[in-house]
Amino acid sequence: MAETKYDVIVVGAGAGGGTMTRVLADKGIKVALLEAGPMLEPQKDFKTHKWPHDYGHRGAEEGGKAYFGKGQAYGFMITASGGWQLEGEPYTTAPGTKFEWFRSRVVGGRTNHYGRMSFRFSDLDMQPYSRDGIGWDWPITYEDLAPWYDRAEEFIGVTGTQEGIRSAPDGKFHAPPEPKAHERLIRAAGGRLGIPFIANRRAVITRSINGRAACHYCGQCGRGCLTESNYSASQVEIFPALKTGNVTLITDAMVRKVEVDAQGLARGVVYVDKAARTERRLEGRAVVLAASACETARLMLNSKSSHFPDGIANGSGLVGRYLMDTVGFSLGGILPSLQNMPRYDTDGFGGAHLYAPWWLWDDHDKLDFPRGYHIEMGGGFRMPSPGSFTAIARQSGYGAEIKRRVRELYGCFVGLSGRGEMIPNNQSYMDIDPDTVDRWGIPVPRFHFSFSDYEWRQARHMERTFRDLIEAAGGQVLGIGNTARERSGIAVPGSIIHEVGTARMGSSPNTSVLNQYCQAHEVPNLFVADGASFVSNPDKNPTLTINALSWRTAEYLSEEMRKGNV
Repeated sequence: MAETKYDVIVVGAGAGGGTMTRVLADKGIKVALLEAGPMLEPQKDFKTHKWPHDYGHRGAEEGGKAYFGKGQAYGFMITASGGWQLEGEPYTTAPGTKFEWFRSRVVGGRTNHYGRMSFRFSDLDMQPYSRDGIGWDWPITYEDLAPWYDRAEEFIGVTGTQEGIRSAPDGKFHAPPEPKAHERLIRAAGGRLGIPFIANRRAVITRSINGRAACHYCGQCGRGCLTESNYSASQVEIFPALKTGNVTLITDAMVRKVEVDAQGLARGVVYVDKAARTERRLEGRAVVLAASACETARLMLNSKSSHFPDGIANGSGLVGRYLMDTVGFSLGGILPSLQNMPRYDTDGFGGAHLYAPWWLWDDHDKLDFPRGYHIEMGGGFRMPSPGSFTAIARQSGYGAEIKRRVRELYGCFVGLSGRGEMIPNNQSYMDIDPDTVDRWGIPVPRFHFSFSDYEWRQARHMERTFRDLIEAAGGQVLGIGNTARERSGIAVPGSIIHEVGTARMGSSPNTSVLNQYCQAHEVPNLFVADGASFVSNPDKNPTLTINALSWRTAEYLSEEMRKGNV
């Protein structure tokens, strides 16, 4: 027997689940929100104003769980609830495959500590097949999604400037902070090379809204924001939604499957209460999966029944297919003109104040790869972390000389990172490992992944471009900066944490899993509100689009419930 029946059950308390829950709760709809991790307690969990010397690990790791590749730590994270490897929750990879799957088990998910890059997809991104004959078009246009981008940006707060660049649509922006010294040098170099660097678009408010204080550059944003100036689904959406009285939040709830009734409609979910180590059930009029692209696909594939022997809503056989991640490539350099520069606070609002959107969108006849990438930038007098001065130490030895060189070169380093579009291919997908289960007895994902020549050629273009930029700025190239890379530099799949696809939307149930409202073709009361619905993976970071799509889906779902269709 189910414990309680709700209007809507939402699985996953990240960007998509948080947006969905807030919109529905504000309409008076009763929501059960299930999160596989614990409750977030900002005052305890956030390390906003902590220093590396406050911890024995000096910021190299937090809790020993944030590992990927060969033991590389993710960084000084806000909570020990996430990582590429979680105790008792394995995943597998097919022979010859490299894939790293990051999970954030805590209310708010990855939005508690993500980079907050917030870029709209453009018309070029939404209809890519119509432009170059590769991949598929989305069943919606940029014009369909633009009003929801407006709402998302106005609610969460995004910085930026009006630029009129087709590949980077303008939005509803807060004023951005001023560029840092190293960014000005790279921007000037970009001007000479025809590469436009513009104000970064970040989900950080620079004027007070909705009771949230404007960012005042008080610390390092990756450790959590106690003033709620940075967007996180936990603080900005879920905590306020709880105050409506319309939301029941169930933490440490590992959802096992979606159950269906005699007609094949979603009846509710079965989950493991991790604390009690017991299985429980919830019933609802509708189920929304927002657990992240791979977790949602895993849940769908594990939800087998007589109606859906291959997994719920998987009549097309496309659940788990066409998995995509961002093409990542980095190059580092040193700018000698910044040596011994007077120290000043370059943390700003927690990352780069400038970025370069894709500038060759109308010049592809000169390129050997489709689509494109944007350029992110790092550097300045940011807080040193373990390994920051390894290269100097190797050259300078010990004692006074190493101290002199560190002081001289601190703030001179610059890193350029490309974030590019991956073309969906049928060699990149996830299925269920037939022999491996997690500690809760739930079968785990098995990843198959392969970049194509399109992505390798794109990475080579990034490398040439970054070298040109660093040298045009008067700098010296130090080498590829990816700590986890394969072949000649693309970051290991999954390590950028932009995985999308796996349950794409489309017009036909034969060639897609979801319709244009992220509603399952075969199960009209089942919806998806995360990156699983993506048809393509443009060079833009996915979170803002997840926010916009989830808001659009929530409005559609509430109207369908009002009409009695759900």
